[in-house]
Amino acid sequence: MDRTDEVPPAVSADVVIVGGGAVGSATAYFLAAEPGFDGRIVVVERDPTYARASTPLSVGGIRQQFSIRENVEIGLFARAFIGQAADLLEVDGERPDLGFVENGYLFLASPEGQAVLAENHTVQTQAGAQISWLEPADLARRFPYLNTDGIAAATFGERGEGWIDPNTLLQAFKRKARSLGAEYVTGEVAAIERGATGVERVVLSDGTAIACGALVVASGANSGAVAALAGVALPVGPRIRTVYQIACREPLEGPPLPLTIGTTGVFVRPEGTGFVCGTSPPEDQDPESWEIEVDWRWWEEVVWPALAERIPAFEAVKLTGAWAGPYDYNALDQNAVIGRHPEIGNLIFATGFSGHGLQQSPAAGRAVAELITAGSYRSLDLTRFGIERILERRPLKERNIV
Repeated sequence: MDRTDEVPPAVSADVVIVGGGAVGSATAYFLAAEPGFDGRIVVVERDPTYARASTPLSVGGIRQQFSIRENVEIGLFARAFIGQAADLLEVDGERPDLGFVENGYLFLASPEGQAVLAENHTVQTQAGAQISWLEPADLARRFPYLNTDGIAAATFGERGEGWIDPNTLLQAFKRKARSLGAEYVTGEVAAIERGATGVERVVLSDGTAIACGALVVASGANSGAVAALAGVALPVGPRIRTVYQIACREPLEGPPLPLTIGTTGVFVRPEGTGFVCGTSPPEDQDPESWEIEVDWRWWEEVVWPALAERIPAFEAVKLTGAWAGPYDYNALDQNAVIGRHPEIGNLIFATGFSGHGLQQSPAAGRAVAELITAGSYRSLDLTRFGIERILERRPLKERNIV
């Protein structure tokens, strides 16, 4: 673990980033790497061990199979960035290996879901993603271990989709940002003080005050609480997700299993010699909570039955373990909130990713850096993800939530 910079009381920074996870650290990196920016960057992280953070507890997915074009483009940039990460994030000859496994994502659709899958596929391919459309016969030939009963069609990411080691990307962003001058401070924001022109300073729980030119809220599942300190109602809070680990006695004969999402929303992918799997609970059984505990009931009631039906070899799997972690869940529409507050001009958000923060962190970090250094988006136009839709209660629905 890198050392933590000691920031004395009553100091100032050009940019204060609340949250040192993947999104906050990506923002710090892109800012620090911008040739035209030489301001002071301070990242405030309440838990430098990241024991309860979303990033290290995620399954590390990288995909382009979304229903909103901007999300597809964000996924394409993530894949491009991962391909260059060893060069871009190298520090003192140490080149991070993100362990990208390019097995693809496989989305399965029932007859009722086929039309939506087709619409999503059109959006994805028009944006440049290499996603194949598979009829049931094609699906059975390519992945013979799947039971295709009840499947009307599927889409498969031929390139650019799979998963990485999430903690390696987080630590690589952080290490590179620090090497470029960004400072990391351990602390929890207790107050955000505003003046006539916007946010003036943040005060930590130990009394440390940091004046800031701009404040970025990238504190994951804690973002709603942080935003409230600035007087902003942001519907982002923690929802707990459980990932189950399983072993299968019978090998799957055929190509490597993609990250497969069935018609009920249950997902599974390889992990080492076994597999990991899980599902998102129904909204009415998914309360906001910081109790990061494994919920075993979904395994018996939902996950295992769905897996056994879709992959017959999984009828005899052994449950070998599980872990749980928080999502920074955007209760309005499960999409990211990125951009400036319309009335508090130096308050910027990068949160609410609802389980997609790791894969969207490169594009989100770059976008926030562009807002700060150039005053507007220069690469991807992410205006649709602005907080205006939150304030006006205009959901931007993503149909491919996993």
